[in-house]
Amino acid sequence: MVQVSLLHLWIPILLSAVCVFAASSLIHMVVKWHASDYNGLSNEDEVRAAIRKGSPAPGQYVLPRCADMKDMEKPEMRAKYEEGPVAFVVVAPNGAPAVGAALGKWFVFSVLVAFTAAYLASRTLSPGTHYLQVFRVVGTTSFLAYGFGSIPQAIWMGKPWSSAIKDLADSLIYGLLSGGVFGWLWPR
Repeated sequence: MVQVSLLHLWIPILLSAVCVFAASSLIHMVVKWHASDYNGLSNEDEVRAAIRKGSPAPGQYVLPRCADMKDMEKPEMRAKYEEGPVAFVVVAPNGAPAVGAALGKWFVFSVLVAFTAAYLASRTLSPGTHYLQVFRVVGTTSFLAYGFGSIPQAIWMGKPWSSAIKDLADSLIYGLLSGGVFGWLWPR
């Protein structure tokens, strides 16, 4: 089988990343179906004050925290879980969110996903492969890369399943766009 050089795929890699970036922007800024993914706390100011008092460094935190899984057997640890709250908290650096930097990282991630899909397709498909076959390989790879990280978050971190399902819907759109771009621009 003749393989496709990744150098021949740089245009579909970049164009699919641009399409995903544009679709993501529309989903989050126009359609806004993720607006309901996060709830506010009725005592937000008190919670913020309590967290600020502890002065945690940016990072991931869990409540209650047990240093060793063996501690889960201790009655006092079980009581903490029963009493609640049970929470997974991400503390970001103080200040307004760096949206520009996050968008840049998102675009780089989209290029990385497209590159990975291109690599897989270039090693499994020949030049001149039919549009639909290229679409299947790249679309499926992209869908998996964009979406399946939300499932473990729902299983282990308490992310609402409704939010994870919306993430999978986003990923399906991204996969369809990526598959379409690669199918259209696949070397003949």
